[in-house]
Amino acid sequence: MSIQFSDFSFKYWALEQPTLKNINLTIEKGEKVVIVGPSGSGKSTLGQCLNGLIPFAIKGDISGALTINAQSTQHMDLHQLTCQVGTVLQDTDGQFVGLSIGEDIAFALENQMVAPGAMHRVVEETAKMLELDDMLHLSPFDLSGGQKQRVSLAGVMVDDVDILLFDEPLASLDPKTGKATIEIIDQLHRDTGKTVVIIEHRLEDVLHCPVDRIVMMERGQIVANMTPDELLASPLLGEHGIREPLYLSALKAAGCTVRASDQPASLQTMQLDAFKSDVLNWLTLQTPQSQTNQATPLLEVSHLGYSYDGQKQTLDDISFTLHQGEFVSVLGKNGSGKSTLTRLIMGVIDPDQGTMHFEGKDLTQRSISERSQDIGVVLQNPNHMISHHMIFDEVASGLRHRGLPESEVEQKVLATLELCGLGRYRHWPVDALSYGQKKRVTIATMLVLEPKLLILDEPTAGQDYRHYTAMMAFIRELNQKLGLTILIISHDMHLVLEYTDRAIVIADSKLLADAPVNTIFSQPSLLEQANLTVTSLYTLAQKLGIERIDHFIRCFIHHEASAHV
Repeated sequence: MSIQFSDFSFKYWALEQPTLKNINLTIEKGEKVVIVGPSGSGKSTLGQCLNGLIPFAIKGDISGALTINAQSTQHMDLHQLTCQVGTVLQDTDGQFVGLSIGEDIAFALENQMVAPGAMHRVVEETAKMLELDDMLHLSPFDLSGGQKQRVSLAGVMVDDVDILLFDEPLASLDPKTGKATIEIIDQLHRDTGKTVVIIEHRLEDVLHCPVDRIVMMERGQIVANMTPDELLASPLLGEHGIREPLYLSALKAAGCTVRASDQPASLQTMQLDAFKSDVLNWLTLQTPQSQTNQATPLLEVSHLGYSYDGQKQTLDDISFTLHQGEFVSVLGKNGSGKSTLTRLIMGVIDPDQGTMHFEGKDLTQRSISERSQDIGVVLQNPNHMISHHMIFDEVASGLRHRGLPESEVEQKVLATLELCGLGRYRHWPVDALSYGQKKRVTIATMLVLEPKLLILDEPTAGQDYRHYTAMMAFIRELNQKLGLTILIISHDMHLVLEYTDRAIVIADSKLLADAPVNTIFSQPSLLEQANLTVTSLYTLAQKLGIERIDHFIRCFIHHEASAHV
């Protein structure tokens, strides 16, 4: 047997209660197991016990036993553990050791004293598999989030370990790259027979390839340990705040009852004949609201162009208009220029060509500080934004910078923290929060300033479904009740479907489309260009023989929006 937790508990020294409580779990050699659970459920802590971060880097009290290949981890040192368990972390920046991508991938091979010729060959083959072969000379810190994730994956793939642990490997990846990553992990699993453990929020994406079991955690305990078919047919995902696959949500919206015998873990193998009449009947009864265009322009981008090196265009001739009160998404693959667009709007960099106007005035004439009066930007990585030790001080920083009296600052900060689900953490240090909680702190820091336009770069990265649903419901409320204009830059197809009215698609520096979400999501060739892939809604409609797929998607969007009001 490969991994065994026996009555295993762990308590961080800084906390009163244990984070893991009486864990009994066996993962057999060669299995592929997915661990899911809401933020704070203990799934990442379980992973840190596996790879040796606990207890060697993170201190706490351990009771019970954890054995790997029949050897107790209590009697192993960190080197012995890392020789057996290879890890791809969610926060990729903390994993890089080389000055270039090539050096970083080669690091494990150098430690194993592999001969230079063989090392170069392995590095090049691995890089090619992950489409990094023309980037080996670049610094990993200069890459997009998705590219960084692929470098981390490559660094583990070359390592000769028995167990591969992936901690949210899809967090920063666009859908097509995420799908390719799951296929690479699956190929690794099949070709090598290694034990694979995947900790991930994006359950539907992980199930793109078969897995043996899903282990669900809640409040430090295991609440389910079953096959994917059994879990998806049960009510447990909804009860524990885990997002179910889109196609299951659509079938349930149409009143269908899904059983384990229907093989719901994969839409490719699922038996759909029994559901067809129910879905078609539901579709005939739907009358989604007509989409209306807002008349007043807020942000007008015209023929925008930018290049980092003066040769290759990162953005080329981009034009679109955001109207007051709109909720719009920007979609595109990693490295397509989405984050560059955010930097241009913020004023961190200046455009090479084109113009930007905000409320009819030239945005390029305003300083970063002046722009921040009206435009709030929440970056993808919260660690790049946070500058204060305490949560209250972080959220208060913008108001204090504006010179507001402290009594007013306190009132606004406490109200915003409550709205963002952070009220009980107001006296906490930022370092004590999870990645997803830090994300909410950065959103609170912007919302407290009451901007006219809020730009969210990958708001769901590191967020569990329950927290991000609460956050997005709050942001949608701001959008609908206060008229706050929202621009979301995201790979998360569920998020874009559920919350945004219109999508702007950018790929290879060009604007490919600017249209209603249901129109874009029913065009496979367009999605393919943007590394987005069709959603399982499209595939479901296709398999059921629905002709107007855009209408089906729009009806589902309307149903979901009504359900969350």
